[in-house]
Parts: sequence; C-alpha cells; structure tokens
Amino acid sequence: MSETIRKRNQDTKMVPVPSTSIIPERDIDKMPVLECKHLGIDFGGLTAVEDFNLIIGKTEIAGLIGPNGAGKTTVFNLLTKVYEPTRGSVMINGIDMHGMDTVDASRHGIARTFQNIRLFSNMTVEDNVRIGLHNQVRYGMLTGILRLPGYWKKEREQHEKAMELLSLFGMQDMGDMQAGSLPYGAQRRLEIVRALATNPSLLLLDEPAAGMNPHETQELMDNIIKIRDQFQIAVMLIEHDMNLVMGICEGICVLNYGKIIAKGTAEEIQRNPVVIEAYLGKQNQAEAAEAGKEAPKA
Repeated sequence: MSETIRKRNQDTKMVPVPSTSIIPERDIDKMPVLECKHLGIDFGGLTAVEDFNLIIGKTEIAGLIGPNGAGKTTVFNLLTKVYEPTRGSVMINGIDMHGMDTVDASRHGIARTFQNIRLFSNMTVEDNVRIGLHNQVRYGMLTGILRLPGYWKKEREQHEKAMELLSLFGMQDMGDMQAGSLPYGAQRRLEIVRALATNPSLLLLDEPAAGMNPHETQELMDNIIKIRDQFQIAVMLIEHDMNLVMGICEGICVLNYGKIIAKGTAEEIQRNPVVIEAYLGKQNQAEAAEAGKEAPKA
C-alpha cells in the first residue's frame, strides 16, 4: 500500500452517531449503508448471535473480527438473508430487509465473497463476471430468442463492463481462461470482481486474504481501498490477518461467543484488554499488554 493511501486511511476521523457505533466523519451527513439493531439468531436451543448492533457508514471500510467460532460468518449470513434472524432487524440503505431472500439482498445492494471460493470453475473468467452482471441486463425475451440488435448491443456492453472490472485487478488478459485453472490468489480476486459486478453498495468479504502470500495480501489491501474510493461503496471484511485489518479498517467490531465485546478504531481495539483476553486468555493478558503486542491472529 502506498504511504499516501495508508496515511489518508489512518487519518480518518471516526465520530459517534446516535448509538454505540462510530462512522467516518465524511459519512456523517449520509444515510448509513447498514444498520443492525438487536440482531440475533438461535439454532434450536443454541444462540449463535445475540444483540448485534452495528452501523456502517456509506464509504466505510469496516472489520469484523473475533476468535474462531465467534459467529462472524453467521452475521454475514444474516446480512445476506441466507438466514432469517430470530430477532432484531437489518436495514440496508434505510430499507428494512425483513422477509427478504438472498436475491432481494443482492438487488438492494449487498454482495459477498465466501471463505471457500465459489466460482463456476468450468466457465471462463469473463463469464463468471458476467453472471454477476445479470441483474443489469435489460431486454425482452423475444429480443433474446431472435438475437435482435438490442441483444447484441447488451452483449457488447456486458463484455466491456466485465473487462473494465477485471482490469481493476490486472486480470483483463485472463478473460478467456477457465476460472478453475487460475492460481489460488487470482481465483480470490475473481470472486471479488464477480461480487462487484452486481453493483453493490455494501461489499462483504469473508476472509479475502486466506491462503494469500504477503505480496498478494499487500495488493489486496491496496485494491480494497481502491474499490472503496472508485465505487464510493462500503466494505466490511472478516479477516484473521491482523496486519490487514489494522492497516485498512476504519471501524472494527469484535465478536466473541456471538456477542459484541468491543467496537472502535484500530488503535482502540489493539489495546482493549477485553479483546486481548478473548484472543489470548486471561493468563496471557498481562504479558501481551506489557510486551506491547498487537492483537494476534485468530
């Protein structure tokens, strides 16, 4: 990440909103892209997420961290309507998502990637991106069946848009390659490009740096900031690489056993004793504080 970009991101001033959340000062006059109120879900007699409250600003890069099994991916599943919450509400751009399904979530501006890559491996790179563009194709059934001029116009537009999105990650020359033949890091990038193709206002990244080497992770950090700046959207990521989280996330929320135990800036989270205890255990809390360690990898 360039020093200019890093400094600009780290200098972002976070301000309180009428709740226990904070958002970037630049977003204070805009409607939050996401607002969760008392969100919770039970599976049988087990409470997986409880009283989850969070606001994300219109152009915020937010982090959701916590030990393994803390409920982070469950939160993503609630936001994308894979699960219907047992209680509480989710608002996307001011719209209550109660009763919606995953298709509705996508139409209202939520896109995501997954812990385990979910590409159409036997399809080309370009076709994977074009699948993400499906909700922006507008022509009648007869036009498609008869291959009328309107159909070919839309095909050209889709091709150009797919190439434009792939160029963000330097992948425009890979359009004809089979997605499953790409190196692991490139497959990760392709999944992000496909999510961006849906034209989201909130991009959810579930462990985007998993399996990446340090160079690829550094490129990913730069690209996440570039995506936020170019598309003026919010990004929320689950990640265990604390260098990535602390390097680019403006607001960070920490989960443990399905409950929020801390919210704040990177600096506040790094020195929060409750967070240190959740990661290291009470015995090592004093040593970690004394040594000045950052929050470790989960």
